[in-house]
Amino acid sequence: MTGEDTARKGIILAGGQNTRLYPVTLAVSKQLLPVYDKPMIYYPLSVLMLAGIREICVITTPRDRAQFENTLGDGSQWGVRLSYLTQPSPDGLAQAYLLAEEFLAGSPSALVLGDNLFFGQGLQQMLAAADARDPGGTVFGYRAADPRRYGVLDFDAQGRARGIVEKPEHPPSDYAVTGLYFLDGSAPGRARQIRPSARGELEITDLLQLYLDDGLLTVETLGRGHAWFDVGTPSALLDAGNFVRTLEARQGLQIGCLEEIAHARGWIDADRLRAQARIFAHNDYGAYLEGLLR
Repeated sequence: MTGEDTARKGIILAGGQNTRLYPVTLAVSKQLLPVYDKPMIYYPLSVLMLAGIREICVITTPRDRAQFENTLGDGSQWGVRLSYLTQPSPDGLAQAYLLAEEFLAGSPSALVLGDNLFFGQGLQQMLAAADARDPGGTVFGYRAADPRRYGVLDFDAQGRARGIVEKPEHPPSDYAVTGLYFLDGSAPGRARQIRPSARGELEITDLLQLYLDDGLLTVETLGRGHAWFDVGTPSALLDAGNFVRTLEARQGLQIGCLEEIAHARGWIDADRLRAQARIFAHNDYGAYLEGLLR
């Protein structure tokens, strides 16, 4: 990026009614439920931080906004700047660009869904490559056992993406579009061009199709060395937690550790990292942060 005015900004969409996780989400937002040892929202936030994004807006419901503010604060403990917007009603993923238009102020963006977890070798390099593409956009495809639950990529005979179909009964491929979208500064204007679908939502697939039709959308596929979790059901929540627990126990490394990313990038110094470690002094997370100082 060329300067502060063109730096990519981040959006975490953490709204919705979360009815697939009832009754547990009657009391707390889905994106604040624990995925093993951290709130779910730490994982998508870590993806934006790995991409080098420091100005981030969290979009959530009027009911849940205070919970997110209490959990995340202003982001200064991680060297980032967090702000908050409310989504009055869940009217589709593309609505996020309309709600965040003033926040973006013409900047390119990376939108990540608050219930998505990404992990894999080379992920940071893929994020950097996506960040460098401007104009245009980048999305990530992932082979899914049941792609009918997602927006599905349609490829031509040469393997180039030519379309994206939302929750098709007969998927044109096995590749789902994950909940991570790098788009240029025209995203809010393009979002205003689309109309609600049959289910009354502004579909992200319709927005992405506009980029695809203009030859401005790059599709990166995440292969065997990557994991993607869309944590929207009780079983998916358990699977994601077990995945994190297994890797952390076997490797002794944290997944989604915001302090580690911030310190590695030079966004916080050793004193700030030490202060964060003291907060968690009585558990393994604090011990891990202390280990980073050594």
